[in-house]
Parts: sequence; structure tokens; C-alpha cells
Amino acid sequence: MTLTVREHSDWMEVAIREAVENVRHADGGPFGAIVVKDGKIIGTGRNRVTALNDPTAHAEVQAIREACRTLNDFQLKGCTIYSSCEPCPMCIGAIYWSRPDAVYYACTKEEAADIGFDDQFIYEEIALPLTQRSIPMRQLRTDQSLLPFHSWRTSTEKIEY
Repeated sequence: MTLTVREHSDWMEVAIREAVENVRHADGGPFGAIVVKDGKIIGTGRNRVTALNDPTAHAEVQAIREACRTLNDFQLKGCTIYSSCEPCPMCIGAIYWSRPDAVYYACTKEEAADIGFDDQFIYEEIALPLTQRSIPMRQLRTDQSLLPFHSWRTSTEKIEY
């Protein structure tokens, strides 16, 4: 189903309203997102990082979680995500793992940085070799390190994704 610019704009307005309501209720940052499938909202999310003490409770992640529960599926094929702001690196990862058809966003990451939500350092950290990142990340092997992978490889019960 191909949507008109007006229809996309209408969905975006819903995501923006979620962000504004979140600010009004002081539940988290000024971010909102929705997931739409077949002309219906199947997932809604607001940034709840401070309300839930959960750094992963970004609007897009919240909307993806709700949409996946609604669909009883871990993928969002046939869905579109509308976000009040360009997704951060964590949300981009969640978006790619959930596999929606498209993502539309209103504000840019630069506009978010102007009000104190600057994700640029994360983009820069990801590009660095592990040994140069500001949070140490080191491999630590044990005799059992590969056991989960061997178990996965031989499992007849796995659901591949």
C-alpha cells in the first residue's frame, strides 16, 4: 500500500504528539514513535529512560517492543516506523533487527544535539578499535566460550533470524 505525503505526515504528527505529551508528563525525553501496519498503529513508544531508570527505553525501542507483542512476532515486515527524531545508534540497531519496511523521522540528530541529546560520541566510539574506546571492551575466553554457539549450530529447535 503506497501512502501519500499527507498520510505519512498524519502518522508523523501522531509520533510528534507522543513526544510532546511525554514532555508534558515529565516521563522522559522529548521523543515519540509509532509503528504502523495496514493503516493501524500497532505500537506506540515514548522515551521513558528516566521514568523507568532504563537507558534502553527509547521511544523507538518501546514502540518496536509493543508492535512485536501485538504481532506476536520478532520482525516488523510490512510495518513503518514514524519517529519524532532521527534514531540514535542503539535504536538504529533495534530497527534493523526488527526489519520494518521503512522509517520516517522528523527532527535530525543535529537538532537533538542542540538541546542536549548528542549521540555523535557513540558514532565516533563505534568507529574506534576496541582498544581505543572510552569504555574498555576486552574479549575474555573460557573453556566454555563457544558452547552456546555449538549448541545453536546443532539445535533442531532453533528459530533462525
